[in-house]
Amino acid sequence: MNNEQSNVRSLSLTAADKDYLRELVQWSISTYFEGAHTLDDNTVPKPESPLLKQELGAFVTLKKNGNLRGCIGNVVGQGPLYLTVAYMARAAAFEDPRFPQVSETEFAYLSTEISIMGPITLCPDTDLIEIGTHGLIMQHGANSGLLLPQVAQEWNWDRNKFLEQTCIKAGLKPDMWKNPATKIYWFEAYIL
Repeated sequence: MNNEQSNVRSLSLTAADKDYLRELVQWSISTYFEGAHTLDDNTVPKPESPLLKQELGAFVTLKKNGNLRGCIGNVVGQGPLYLTVAYMARAAAFEDPRFPQVSETEFAYLSTEISIMGPITLCPDTDLIEIGTHGLIMQHGANSGLLLPQVAQEWNWDRNKFLEQTCIKAGLKPDMWKNPATKIYWFEAYIL
């Protein structure tokens, strides 16, 4: 995991940057329905902002009536942010194994959320975890699970419940966060 320190929540995204990313999610999914099943640097509309060309991880979340409908992401950047968002939008709509593929009719009723990932580091002390600020990754052996910062806030969880739920997401018993062999990583995310 990345040990670099920075505060992703202080990214200087302009209104135009945010609009571009939101429109990109819509474009990525809509063009799939139109038959354009391949995404690459030649097909995705390029942003003007250099910030959106930085290598940052991102998650795209789809919701229907406030309920999760799909969420897929890359924890760390593996290419320009704008391409990651385009790929993750498609993946959230058509590849999330928890849900059937989004239909074109249904897509009109979905809301979208983009989470731009900050650096991921080992959490030095679980007492420092702030609900709504930090996301968590729980790792024990081959098991790993991630919850974005907004999840705990949306469910009104306290710190212990957030730790327990991240364990459950990793396929672990709820109290495994207390096990010294369990690694707890934390990160911040810029949510739009």
